[in-house]
Amino acid sequence: MNAMLTEQQRNNVLLTMAELIQKKQSEILAVNKIEVDAYKGGDLAMYDRLKVDTAKIEGMILSLQQLVADVDPLNKELYNFKHTNGMNIINKTAPFGTVLIIYESRPDVTVEAAGIAFKSGNKILLKGGKESAKSNLKIVDLWHQALKAHDISTDWVAYLNYNRTETQAFLENPTQKVDLIVPRGGERLIKFVKQNASCPVIVSGRGNNFVYVDAEADLNVALNVILNAKTAKISACNAVDKVLIHDELISKTNFVKNLIEKLIAADVKILGDAIISKYDHVKEIKSDEIWFEEFLDYKIVLGSIENINKAIAKINKYGGGHSASIITTTNETAQVFMQSVDTAAVYQNASTRFTDGGQFGLGGELAISTDKLHHRGPMGLQHLVTNKWYIFGDGQIR
Repeated sequence: MNAMLTEQQRNNVLLTMAELIQKKQSEILAVNKIEVDAYKGGDLAMYDRLKVDTAKIEGMILSLQQLVADVDPLNKELYNFKHTNGMNIINKTAPFGTVLIIYESRPDVTVEAAGIAFKSGNKILLKGGKESAKSNLKIVDLWHQALKAHDISTDWVAYLNYNRTETQAFLENPTQKVDLIVPRGGERLIKFVKQNASCPVIVSGRGNNFVYVDAEADLNVALNVILNAKTAKISACNAVDKVLIHDELISKTNFVKNLIEKLIAADVKILGDAIISKYDHVKEIKSDEIWFEEFLDYKIVLGSIENINKAIAKINKYGGGHSASIITTTNETAQVFMQSVDTAAVYQNASTRFTDGGQFGLGGELAISTDKLHHRGPMGLQHLVTNKWYIFGDGQIR
């Protein structure tokens, strides 16, 4: 394992990296344009994630500056106990060691996730998708320049330019020690990593989020939240895919018609259960299996639900464990929903699109974990650490 770097050393590298991205942004954009132009897949989400523009460049720079300003996550005292025999027992935060991040497309992850891992004292192995290899390698070259500028080994940030077969072989028998793997992407990627990894994996990326419109909902709030959560950024894992509408919602027919009209205007394909599919422009779902699907597309399923308990049960059965929102003016109802729904983030009267490290005040995020160990939800700088026990004695034996 690499010797521990001081906070100042880590911050110096991050500041230099921010300067290099600013200075070399035209080169990054030029390389990325080649890959964007070469992309022939029909996946809108993949295209959106692949493309780098000036706004994304600014986001990369800001994420690095925020990391520098953030509190050092290492050596934070979590517990301090004085044993009766005089020993002092202290528990502190510590780095994992080496973190492997596997992701599809998204050159910005090569900056943001690597920055979080580096600031938290971890060596980073990056494995991006083939569609963004040129952009990623360009950014990794800047990481190496930033490290060399401060006489720090380039081993701290490494890129695994492997194909699928080589990646599988590495996961099964790593050629170097790997302490944690974080896959960021669709269900196929996550399944592939979990099947082949030989060390702990934190699952990130699966959304399939639900909005439940309660009988006591404010209809305007419901319309605005659903439209935002579905259409603001379809490539995001915090977008909404499913809407459950209480059977006894006041003016339910008008509400559903208004919602359909607004979704159609936003080019969203609408599917519905047996009840909602009776409305114009809604196609009936063929199987309940669709409730499990994450779309990452202009596509939504609307369903009618008898009561809050059935809504909670449906979300817990089919949802991705990411985010869920209840639209209701009754706080007691919201409390029941928010405590009972098994997702990393729960909302009352707000869009699921806020499940994001930056929006939650964490700065950037390494991932949004839908696992429960060791962290759940957006994983920021303070979460990419484990802990270590320090025991100070003067000859005590047991």
